Amino acid sequence: MSLSFVEELRWRRMLHDSMPGTEEFLASGPQKAYIGFDPTADSLGVGNLVQVMMLVHFQRAGHQPYALVGGATGMVGDPSFKSAERQLLDVDTLTQNLAGQKAQLMKFLDFDGPNGAKIVNNYDWFKEFGFLDFIRDVGKHITVNYMLAKDSVKSRQESGISYTEFSYQLIQGYDFYHLWKEEGIRLQMGGSDQWGNITTGTELIRRMGGGEAFALTTPLIKKADGTKFGKTEGGNVWLDPNRTSPYQFYQFWLNAADEDAGNYIRIFTTKSREEIEALEAEHAQAPNLRIVQKALAADITGRVHSEEELHKALQASQILFGQSTADALKALDARTLLDVFEGVPQMTVSKDALSAGLPILDVACADASLFASRGEAKKLLAAGGVSLNKNKVDGDYTVTLDDVIGGGYLLVQKGKKNYALVVLS
Repeated sequence: MSLSFVEELRWRRMLHDSMPGTEEFLASGPQKAYIGFDPTADSLGVGNLVQVMMLVHFQRAGHQPYALVGGATGMVGDPSFKSAERQLLDVDTLTQNLAGQKAQLMKFLDFDGPNGAKIVNNYDWFKEFGFLDFIRDVGKHITVNYMLAKDSVKSRQESGISYTEFSYQLIQGYDFYHLWKEEGIRLQMGGSDQWGNITTGTELIRRMGGGEAFALTTPLIKKADGTKFGKTEGGNVWLDPNRTSPYQFYQFWLNAADEDAGNYIRIFTTKSREEIEALEAEHAQAPNLRIVQKALAADITGRVHSEEELHKALQASQILFGQSTADALKALDARTLLDVFEGVPQMTVSKDALSAGLPILDVACADASLFASRGEAKKLLAAGGVSLNKNKVDGDYTVTLDDVIGGGYLLVQKGKKNYALVVLS
């Protein structure tokens, strides 16, 4: 017997709270629900994937998912648990951000069939809605006291909140009312920080339309060490390969702590309970092999990017551990090459000098990044302890432009673990 949507969320540790009657409502037959995505960037981040996967599981349970992109709400900015006012975005930036996010959402959801997903933009129903009409027809139904009682507003009362951001919950609440009225949607889902905004919508539906609606939220994802999920030393982890390369994306999941990987593989993949528990049992026998992390990283990188990009990320991941071939190294583009060897010392060699050919000793000792002296380099070259682009070379080798990889680099290796990247100037 297949699990219901709510049961699925429970074992995947994705259920935080729901309004009374939500589970019974969903059990009564195929339903519609939506989640909103604010276009604060031209790409979704891995934090947004929690909500994307909610829609995926909702659709897999036989229901119809709607993704709302906030062309209107993006102009206002959600104050929910933010310590300061957001920067307002101009229309051109919003348009670009909306296009980027829509393209990413379409990779995850099935838009065909009777429960095919839909993407809607709240700008479509707000663009002709005048301010006076809004405060007369909508604003009169929600009291200021009701709005002030929301935790998202309370947390900003000391530092201050503008009327623009204060009105956000009313605007988002009207989204729910509009979709209830026009699309028959009776459930809004989101992160636990959206509970106040969602329940404002259910209250508007009750007061303006005399109808019943429901709310369901996911927990906010936190890492076991207390640091924020979706962040690295380099910043946010994005779904856009121009912001976060497929290699960096793969590495983010591969490097998850064991305590986190068990949560992530439930939340971010569609693997069944049996598959996940089997992986965890195998992982427990040899934690050093990182079996859960590898399965997680492969699954999500393949879906977000492609199987081809996953293959490239896997090849790149093996390079530092001496398991790759020279051909695999040559196949890397400049972006991935620099990602793999981030933090490795860099030396500079003139492209003009290399065009005439340079002895390997001159290249390897362009500066003291890798070898303390030319004497040390000579000894290691004679002993077979030096590689150029993963190929062992001796002291007689001449480096030419034919050796260049990644469009302008050479990789010199001392022993098994010491590298230097030579950059052509």
